[in-house]
Amino acid sequence: MMTKMREESGEPKLYEMLENLNGPEDLKGLSDMQQRVLAREVRHVLVDTVSRTGGHLASNLGVVELTIALHSVYESPRDRIIWDVGHQAYVHKLLTGRYGNFGTLRQFGGISGFPRIDESPHDVFGAGHSSTSISAALGIAAARDLEGEDYSVVAVIGDGAMTGGMAFEALNHAGHLEKDITVVLNENEMSIAKNVGSLSKYLSRVRTHPRYSRVKEDIEGIIKRIPAVGSSMAKVAGKAKDSIKYFLVPSMLFEELGFTYLGPIDGHDLPVLKDVLKRTKKLKGPVLIHVVTKKGKGYRPALDNPDTFHGVGCFNKETGEIIVNGSGQSYSSAFGKAMLELAGEDPKLVALTAAMAAGTGLSGFAKAYPDRFFDVAIAEQHAVTYAAGLARSGFRPVFAVYSTFLQRAYDQIIHDVCLQNLPVVFAVDRAGIVGQDGPTHHGAFDLSYLSHIPNMQVLAPCCCAEIKDMLKYALNSEGPVAIRYPRGEGQPVRGYTPGPLEKGKSEIVQKGKDLFIIAVGNMLSRACRVADQLGKRGIKAGVVNARFVKPVDTGMLADILKDCDRIAVLEDNVIRGGYGSYLLEYINSMGFNTMDIKIKLLGLPDEFVTYGDAESLYRAYGLDDEGIYYSLLELAEGGRTSGIKKEKVGYTPGRQRAVSKQRKG
Repeated sequence: MMTKMREESGEPKLYEMLENLNGPEDLKGLSDMQQRVLAREVRHVLVDTVSRTGGHLASNLGVVELTIALHSVYESPRDRIIWDVGHQAYVHKLLTGRYGNFGTLRQFGGISGFPRIDESPHDVFGAGHSSTSISAALGIAAARDLEGEDYSVVAVIGDGAMTGGMAFEALNHAGHLEKDITVVLNENEMSIAKNVGSLSKYLSRVRTHPRYSRVKEDIEGIIKRIPAVGSSMAKVAGKAKDSIKYFLVPSMLFEELGFTYLGPIDGHDLPVLKDVLKRTKKLKGPVLIHVVTKKGKGYRPALDNPDTFHGVGCFNKETGEIIVNGSGQSYSSAFGKAMLELAGEDPKLVALTAAMAAGTGLSGFAKAYPDRFFDVAIAEQHAVTYAAGLARSGFRPVFAVYSTFLQRAYDQIIHDVCLQNLPVVFAVDRAGIVGQDGPTHHGAFDLSYLSHIPNMQVLAPCCCAEIKDMLKYALNSEGPVAIRYPRGEGQPVRGYTPGPLEKGKSEIVQKGKDLFIIAVGNMLSRACRVADQLGKRGIKAGVVNARFVKPVDTGMLADILKDCDRIAVLEDNVIRGGYGSYLLEYINSMGFNTMDIKIKLLGLPDEFVTYGDAESLYRAYGLDDEGIYYSLLELAEGGRTSGIKKEKVGYTPGRQRAVSKQRKG
């Protein structure tokens, strides 16, 4: 199919090996030289595709040989290969029958940028958040043994993901269960000296050889059988052996956890990788193979700047220059600037992040105030409780974290922060629809999981201009405060300048009488545009900037409901448990007869939002200007839809249901 498409478009056939690869089973018939050629083709495809779609490039460039070796030795999908995070799974997708669709990577209606069990049988376990692969692999291995089956289980995890506590919990359990499981630890942040690498290759070859295991077991058995002194000698021999191992081989922590440790191995040496993997298949119990790779290998801009090309937007593949869309300030950069300004005024202000300093806008703070900046690595649970400890000791910690990653620390938010009413500030970045990274990365649930926690305040800025005021307010509050804002630019709302911030108070942006739109955060600009369009139809729609999601501005609600019986709530959160649901509870508790009030809740449905560019997703779920307009037109006209003409092409009611059905199909 892909070959035909290329020929029809006049594009030359550049990747013959990939085009002729039907699946991973074909790799077994390729020579080492042919596999090296394939590796070059894969890297060209990665750079070419990601330059147009955006995505995770550097990490995938680093695992090309490792992925080819894994699929050459193991028999996927019979053997289970589980990828951690998924940042490095593009090569896996290319080798498992998805080359023809790879150009649709992360696009609406295309293939995912992460492993998905509904996309391919080769995607054994879904991923998107880190440190999960070993736990999943161990569960699969346990199920295999319970069923009496015989196949290999391999977890591939990076050194960054190994900083997550869940990975060590899984290692501890795996060593205890002694299941046959292989963990491939891909270290891509440092290189090793040549002599150490050569010695490690030799040690790995010796230790994986069946004769080595038999000799070791035979010697231990002979020593233990010596009368009177056998047991003592065995202990002494064991201690001596361990001392030599600690001297010669790094990372013996894994041995202590019950794993056979092999490595470090050059992750770009295909013959050695395949040899070690073949020998590993014959070993019993848990095995950890330590490979060393280079992020960005094969593409100089990514090799020189692996952080920039970790998660990258579109770029010029010839020069590596990032293509920047838009010129406005992002919410993240506005937050970072505000942190710098406020840190100069308050020596007690400290900042925390979980391996996302640049992504959350804290790079400047880290440079200016290194003693007051804490990167805890991929450990959100620890970060929240660590912040609680700082707050308990008189500091004002701000934890900047993506909405989807804060979910991992839900218990710590409740138990360690809110229960004790400690003044921790949560700067919740990437709230709402994020885009191409899809369901694992959308911040669709934060209003729901934060608002119902006692003592927590939740704020949402409508633009960058509100960030600093909200941050300053939060730092002067006595308890926990969450400020949630989306990815991307925070353009000012035309004709509106936010006024002074007062606890629990919203702000009327535009007066109306036929209906009121209460908008959360960045949805305010859409609300204002739609209100203008409704005005052209003679419908006077008022617009409210909610500002505070919690506490709710009950005074504003009472004033609106005195003269208007139609309210629409606009939020980029799931409707269930979101701000609109919260308002309904308050309206009911305030004594209003809800039968006399028409309320329209516009938000995300009770499903996981797919991947694609943000505007396509807003459109799919009826949250673009057009979808909102027709929803509010229906509300304003009392539910009479027969006279409403759908004038713009592309809008159909219930479109999100059709999109969902198409995606599942």
